[in-house]
Amino acid sequence: MAPPAPITALQGVSVTFGGRPLFDGIDLSIARGDRACLVGRNGSGKSTLMKVLAGMIQPDGGTVFTQPGSRIAYLPQEPDFTGCATVHDYVVQGLPADEQDEAHRVDAVLDRLQVDGGRDPRTLSGGESRRTALARTLVGNPDVMLLDEPTNHLDLPTIEWLEEELLSFRGGLLLISHDRAFLNRLAKRTLWLDRGTVRATDRGFADFETWQAEVFEEDAAAAHKLDRKIESEMKWLREGISARRTRNMGRVRNLLDLRAGRAEQIKGGQQAKLAIAEAERGGRLVIEATGISKGFDTADGRKTIVRSFSTRILRGDRVGLIGPNGAGKSTLLKMLTGQLAPDEGTVKLGTNLDAAYFDQRREGLDPEDTIRKVLCPFGGDAVVVNGVSRHVAGYMKDFLFDTRQLDSPVKALSGGERNRLLLARLFAKPSNLMILDEPTNDLDMDTLDLLEDVLGDYQGTLLLVSHDRDFLDRLVTATIALEGDGTATEYAGGYSDYLVQRPAKAAPVPAAAKPKPAAAAPAAAKPRGKLSYKDQRELDDLPARMDGLGGEIAKLETALADPDLFSRDPAKFQKTSEQLHAKQAALAVAEERWLELEAMREELEGGRA
Repeated sequence: MAPPAPITALQGVSVTFGGRPLFDGIDLSIARGDRACLVGRNGSGKSTLMKVLAGMIQPDGGTVFTQPGSRIAYLPQEPDFTGCATVHDYVVQGLPADEQDEAHRVDAVLDRLQVDGGRDPRTLSGGESRRTALARTLVGNPDVMLLDEPTNHLDLPTIEWLEEELLSFRGGLLLISHDRAFLNRLAKRTLWLDRGTVRATDRGFADFETWQAEVFEEDAAAAHKLDRKIESEMKWLREGISARRTRNMGRVRNLLDLRAGRAEQIKGGQQAKLAIAEAERGGRLVIEATGISKGFDTADGRKTIVRSFSTRILRGDRVGLIGPNGAGKSTLLKMLTGQLAPDEGTVKLGTNLDAAYFDQRREGLDPEDTIRKVLCPFGGDAVVVNGVSRHVAGYMKDFLFDTRQLDSPVKALSGGERNRLLLARLFAKPSNLMILDEPTNDLDMDTLDLLEDVLGDYQGTLLLVSHDRDFLDRLVTATIALEGDGTATEYAGGYSDYLVQRPAKAAPVPAAAKPKPAAAAPAAAKPRGKLSYKDQRELDDLPARMDGLGGEIAKLETALADPDLFSRDPAKFQKTSEQLHAKQAALAVAEERWLELEAMREELEGGRA
């Protein structure tokens, strides 16, 4: 069967900024039924490429094709409400010109997304602005939707509702998102914008890291054909980004062990009681909340935010807080950290707590300061991290900066670089309690990977409010779920564990949707008895692949151990180094996948705690 004709396509498209080509010779098409994601480094041009498809930017070369009569809807990262007195005025612009008198369609989509059409858009919160922009995108029944970071500032129920809407969408779909769980579920095709070109695969985003490692491996084999500049860039890519996306085996095992211990603590077994007593004597108790409740008076009466909630958090615990917007996550966080007194119950804080706080607004940076001054505000070249003095140049490399940027002003940095600098400054401050309120909002995927790595190695206690399911699954040992009715319940593990453990009555209902009468419970909420045939076969094949990669790595390391290799044959030394980095990245990806499948198998067979 011939593939469907594209609704919109780019052929040989080039865009240049400031005399420098952002991308060149791009071929890309979106057909009916396509569900593709566009990934790439921060600053690689993903949003620009999407705007070219939307007709908002004219390319410097090549052609843009759209089938006559087709409707292309574009969701920007930051909606522009200029000239719109009300939300309704903004959303109605999403209708075709000959249908803008059909106001009932606007009212219907706003009702589904629970946004008041009479509101002044300038007064909307981040989540309300995003839902309003989504309403404008959906209202015109487009043939193609181009969505740039659609989950930013949305709560989990709304994200899950949006997933269902997009899964039932019959047109073409192109997504840019840092939300891995969102992309894993929706994307059937992956487009990778890499060094000015688009690579494409019919594999979904779940296979992106494996595919990326394979591409790097192929590139390394041909590295001798590349000039030194591109070789240097490829090395930075592998060491600075690709390697950071892989999970260390020891870290994943440690997380599983911590979750098992947290499960025992929550269940209140004898072992947990003994551990808690030891923690109190040894100063390991961080937070103890007993029967805390909080409510506020509203125009409709008293609203209970949290009712009779108790928990004990020990040093090294990583606790995630989830729930719909307005459910009380930030209120509970403030009570647990002593910033807000409960109406009932008590909160006891441990001794010698040194907290670092990262809120949604992000502490500002002086645009005239250099990176050196931000990290060393009192002068010198040393940064003390976890009690160890490090040179600022080495520390900034951990956060994906080139040492040549050390004296660059903040105003010269991209948005993603500024976020990384904020994180570098945050983690340079001594702390044993990290409080993160929506840290993933507006982060590009590279910075999100970096944050995940740094938090994975953090030895203190972590309290995390987030709507990013994959981020929670990779980091937290326990999840506190606020259901919006005053109920707060603690579960061992991450978001996926919460889905399995929660009682049926606690299943979250998307705030942005009316329940469908015939809706069935999601299959993911109920564990199966065993792995699927595909997953089991992959699990069986992975040990041999890991052994093979380990043997190849050993041979390459032996070759590089020759002290005369570089002086005798610099090109061979460079090529061997590139191959070693690629094999190491591929092995790390394989190890992570093996751990994920093993954990899944144990859970399905009843082997997990």
